[in-house]
Amino acid sequence: MKDFINKPSNFNRLEFWAVTTIFVFVVFFHISDAIGNNWASAKDSYDQSSVTFRTYFFPRLIRYIILYLAFVLLSFTVVPKLANKKYLFQNILLIILTYAVVSVAFGITDSYLKSYLFNKYKNEQLTYNTIFQNSFLYASWLMLMFAFYSVIKYFGLYLLSRSEVLQTKYKFITPGGLVAFVLWLLVLFILIIEKTERGVTAVGALVPPLSIIFYWYSLYSLIPKSLNKKKPFMRYIGKALLVLLISILPVWLLAIILVHDDGGAFAISFFYAAVQLFIIAPFSWVIFRRQMKGNEELYVLKKELGRSNANLDLLRSQINPHFLFNALNTIYGTAIQEKAERTSEGIEKLGDMMRFMLQENMQEKISLVREIEYLNNYIGLQRLRTDPNPIIKIEEVIEQEVHTTQIAPMLLIPFVENAFKHGISFREPSHIKVTLEVKDNSLYFDVYNSKHARVENDPEKDKSGIGLNNVKQRLQLLYPRKHELIIRETGKEFFVHLTIQLS
Repeated sequence: MKDFINKPSNFNRLEFWAVTTIFVFVVFFHISDAIGNNWASAKDSYDQSSVTFRTYFFPRLIRYIILYLAFVLLSFTVVPKLANKKYLFQNILLIILTYAVVSVAFGITDSYLKSYLFNKYKNEQLTYNTIFQNSFLYASWLMLMFAFYSVIKYFGLYLLSRSEVLQTKYKFITPGGLVAFVLWLLVLFILIIEKTERGVTAVGALVPPLSIIFYWYSLYSLIPKSLNKKKPFMRYIGKALLVLLISILPVWLLAIILVHDDGGAFAISFFYAAVQLFIIAPFSWVIFRRQMKGNEELYVLKKELGRSNANLDLLRSQINPHFLFNALNTIYGTAIQEKAERTSEGIEKLGDMMRFMLQENMQEKISLVREIEYLNNYIGLQRLRTDPNPIIKIEEVIEQEVHTTQIAPMLLIPFVENAFKHGISFREPSHIKVTLEVKDNSLYFDVYNSKHARVENDPEKDKSGIGLNNVKQRLQLLYPRKHELIIRETGKEFFVHLTIQLS
């Protein structure tokens, strides 16, 4: 459908074959009538016995061919160039010539089709004047109808090009529905210019647009409201039947206006109800179920792809030279000050963190105990370099008894990393507070830190917090409608509050 929308040539191809198909059917039935000597459609003739191939078959066939060629020329050559403002003079001249050819062709064919008029008027010249005057008026009406059709068609193509934008505001507007609407206008245009019987024209005018409306209404109201009930399909059909019973009276009234016949109007309204109940309603159900299945598969694929990308990005953000060099420099500085205890402690914490990132980080869910161990290791490692500085205050209130609660890995650490990155200064008073609590199977996590301006030569001065965008994406994927993330920032402080429903 996207390819169809993005390439107008695809619609032109569909339009061409639709018009050609209609033309072939019209010619086929015209030839069939001629073979069977069925001239009942020649209603204007006073004397049916005078209707022959010369006075009816060939004139009608010529009219069909002229109309088809004129439509193809204007719709696929002239109007597109005018719409793109190309060769304005030449194309306007082509429109005038087409109008003249159609008018003359209709005048000539009408002199055969309406030969009875020669007996009605006083002389031959007056008859020809009347016939050609009417043919020019009819050609003018056809050109007006074609202009109306072109406006509607290009408006429909414009809507198709903006279908994604429109769907965000009006979910019931679908590209398929818009295509059906434009094609309905084409069929209605052909029916009108061919002066088909009122009943056929009325069916063409009423049933297709009402079917589109019923399809939209079923897709976005009737079916969704029936899914949570017992026997959803039967509940949906029952609702559809009720809607049809309510709408059949207005359809009957509209049909009376179009056909001026009670019996014909009843037949049209019955046909309308049958089409909706036995074709459109089941079709809408099948389309909706397919959409649901497709959306579920797409959601799973997006979720898995998002999780894979998020994990990969997170792994890249964690295992990077900047972090490793900082950690090793910290351990190296500690080793100079103290020969054993703190150095071994730092190496142990770093080893646990590396093992966690390379192994458990790839799992879908891990124990919250392990996530907290990683947090503690990270904070402990950072303390090795900050504790000697009395102007830096680090406070952690992390609940240790969390039993067997599970959580997606590496969701909490980015906020703590961000706090140490932006909240620590060895020249100014700094503070970080981390709290974690699990209550009623909900996790409450807060990070509160001071904020300091980066020095001008800091290579990460203009970079955002480590992994914050990544963790927001993962929260949306892993805990949709089950989390709340609040981030507040002032000139001197930064605060994060995260709540996750872990069940």
